Amino acid sequence: MDINEWWGLVERARDAAGDRADDRDPPDDPLPGALTDVLAALEPERIAAFAVTAVDVTRSACRWPLWNAAYLIEGGCGDDGFMDFRDGLALLGREPFTRAVADPDALAGLPVVIRMSRGERGWIGYESLNTPIAEAYRRLRGETASLDAAVEAALRDRIRPADPAGESWDAEDAAANRRHLPRLAALFQD
Repeated sequence: MDINEWWGLVERARDAAGDRADDRDPPDDPLPGALTDVLAALEPERIAAFAVTAVDVTRSACRWPLWNAAYLIEGGCGDDGFMDFRDGLALLGREPFTRAVADPDALAGLPVVIRMSRGERGWIGYESLNTPIAEAYRRLRGETASLDAAVEAALRDRIRPADPAGESWDAEDAAANRRHLPRLAALFQD
């Protein structure tokens, strides 16, 4: 699936979710259901293509500086938490996602991050983009085994990076965070 089409489908879901598109707080988060509805309007093969592109998109965000930003924002972030963070970041849309991958400190300008820094309601992470994808596929086919097989086959020959890219530093080192992520450090450390 073309990356522009992929982001276009995410934006259609965000439009359908309306003013709550950035609200990842369960149980009434409207975006996963909206994304499921958008994807369920596609052919099953297109849903599988969306799933493959989702892997590419979230892998592009597998970077140490972004992981450390997630660690600051969430008060800690392990492997699974960082996968959830990247999935939720993709749901924020192309522009915030692209900006955050290029400059993780830019996350400090997002309203949800500002709310989180104040201890107010809000969350970026989303448990898994696979959930709305699988639900949309299940609506059409009544099963997801063929989706899993198609995605696995498409990804089989792709090399998965062993480690995140970019410069790493100790996410608990306040001075290093102030050097690398000054705006986020000001929100979450100071």
